[in-house]
This record gives sequence, structure tokens and C-alpha cells, in this order.
Amino acid sequence: MSVHVSPTSTYVKVFLTLILLTATTVWVAFYDFGILNNVIALGIAFAKATVVVLFFMHVKWSSPLIKLIAGAGVVWLVILILFTLGDYLTRTIHYTAPPI
Repeated sequence: MSVHVSPTSTYVKVFLTLILLTATTVWVAFYDFGILNNVIALGIAFAKATVVVLFFMHVKWSSPLIKLIAGAGVVWLVILILFTLGDYLTRTIHYTAPPI
């Protein structure tokens, strides 16, 4: 297994990217985008998680097998989220009058 040493400038760029994405998350939270609020927040969170996985976990410089396994984890997470949303979005709520 080869060891990859990243220069300090890479970590500074990653840090600034994460700070920018965090500031974007805070900025977006102050505006009402309706139903898209959660979608935008999850998109930014996914971008931050991708940056962390690629650089801090060194997946960017890993072998193709490690990249495949990391990608399979993301695909599995998407499948689980879709099944959960499928269950949640197809439920009907029956409101009844409270007992007297």
C-alpha cells in the first residue's frame, strides 16, 4: 500500500471549501425556498461529506477498488433514503375527532 502525503495547501483549500459550504448553509437557512429548503440543505451536506471523504479519508488517491467500495456505500445510502421516502410519502393520515 502506497502512502500519499498531501501538501498543506490542499488542506487549506479543503478547509476554505468547507467554511464556504457552511456559510452557504447558514445563508440559505435565512431564506424561505418552500419545499426546496430540505433539498438544498441536503445537497450542501452531501457536498461537504464528499469533500471530507475525498480528501480527509484519502479516497481521491486510493486504488480503484477503494473508490468502488466508497461509491457502493453512497449508492446503498441513496437506496435506503429512497425506500424510506417511498414509505413516508405514500402514507395517509386519518384525522379523527378527539374523544369527549
